[in-house]
Amino acid sequence: MLDESLLDAPDALARADRDGLLRGAAEAGARVRTALRHTAEAGIAGLAPEGRPRAVLIAGSGAAATGVADLITALTANAAPVTRLRPTGVAAAAGALRWALPGWAGPVDLLLIATTEGSEPGLSLLAEQAYRRGCTVVAVAPRQSPLSEIVGGTHGLMVPMATAPNGQHGQNGAYAQNGAYGQSVEPGQYGRDGSDEWYEPEGTPAAGPGALWALLVPLLALLDRVGLLTAPAETLQLVADRLDRTAERCGPAIATYSNPAKTLAAELADSLPLIWTEGPAAAPAGRRFAAVLAELTGRPALAAELPEALTAHSALLAGHFAGGAADPDDFFRDRVEEPQAWRARVILLRDRPAGGLTAAPAARELALGHDTAISELEPEEGSELESLAELVAVTDFATVYLALAGAAPE
Repeated sequence: MLDESLLDAPDALARADRDGLLRGAAEAGARVRTALRHTAEAGIAGLAPEGRPRAVLIAGSGAAATGVADLITALTANAAPVTRLRPTGVAAAAGALRWALPGWAGPVDLLLIATTEGSEPGLSLLAEQAYRRGCTVVAVAPRQSPLSEIVGGTHGLMVPMATAPNGQHGQNGAYAQNGAYGQSVEPGQYGRDGSDEWYEPEGTPAAGPGALWALLVPLLALLDRVGLLTAPAETLQLVADRLDRTAERCGPAIATYSNPAKTLAAELADSLPLIWTEGPAAAPAGRRFAAVLAELTGRPALAAELPEALTAHSALLAGHFAGGAADPDDFFRDRVEEPQAWRARVILLRDRPAGGLTAAPAARELALGHDTAISELEPEEGSELESLAELVAVTDFATVYLALAGAAPE
């Protein structure tokens, strides 16, 4: 059950947010800016590549690394083959996972490693294997980690992961002015004791909103440099600004009726989300939304792209989860002790459709024809990366609200 009263109680939300998830969502723009600073310090802007890599290989553990691989695959738009190296092992623990290069990988290929931990022995072994094969290796990981020591020595290029500040930093150093989080921080006050060191709060889930941008931004800057996508520093600064503006609209101090993330969280109560996407930026945002919903809230969700979603999920809309599936003859039955039945709800994430053609009208007709509610999110005008950032930010905030209000004590 969702405690909707908690959504409009910022102090109660803060007490329930033991893992700092709201803080992570509010700090996404600050993470982008810090990641850009780390990228510049690592020398990525000064690279002079001799040509494009034949293929890009991506490895990492956790939801954030999976999201990074999916986003990069979508954003490169077939400029080069992108392959995610999936781990094997007897357990999901960092020490049990192993990665292996495909047999064809060699000196003309690029290996990207993204991890919020950097302690996985399998990733260190992968970096050594790539070095022996002649692959170029670039890693984003916590500064003081076994992987950073191995990659940062002779095995490749290491970019320290931008971790979380002790406070909320918007464009001017304080989110409180914009209502994104409701607490003020003096500009320049980044870490414990006012130092310039940032840190990741203990226990913060890897699926938390901030980790994605900390891992993704340096790799986008690198791929821009080698010509596989367009993500110059100016565009990434605009992404940070878009994340800040979205945090202003979606923060805990903003009431539900004017807060798109809280509204979406309330609409998802007791629902099975069917996430339908349209447009190049919406597709990876929708898949991330489904993955983070599962990890942070324990709620299953299905993501599919239009127009294929209309056939892939049509049976769900006509079956037990359909909005009109309830028995009208049992209106007077006492349901106090019965669990609330889940009903499908379509979440339509839209960006610019390919060729100007849209399947949105058909999606609305199918959903409403089966008495299934539909929610729609569409970003403001801007670049593909800005649209992607807004969709990810709104759905991240909605997931956090759903996790916090759903976990609230009765």
